[in-house]
Amino acid sequence: MRLPLMILPVLLAGCATTTAEGEGGGNDMELPAGCKGDALQQFVGQTVSAELGAAALKASGARTLRWGPPRSAMTMDFRNDRLTISYDDDMKVTRASCG
Repeated sequence: MRLPLMILPVLLAGCATTTAEGEGGGNDMELPAGCKGDALQQFVGQTVSAELGAAALKASGARTLRWGPPRSAMTMDFRNDRLTISYDDDMKVTRASCG
């Protein structure tokens, strides 16, 4: 089936991006303040707990916490406001990182 050329601009309009009023159209937008990984090394080796998660969130400034159990699959998407804490079978933190 062939589409008439008149319909093509209408279909492609759905692919266009728009910006909110007052925003520039370029890439000059600043990312919101997010996770700061500077203070996260102190949690490596500690036992996983709700208290440790709360302390790590506070130290990093992240808005969300993602736990990474051993041998689990996790998405690779980067989120500036997320803290990821991975741990081993002994419930010891092996890695704490932003993203």
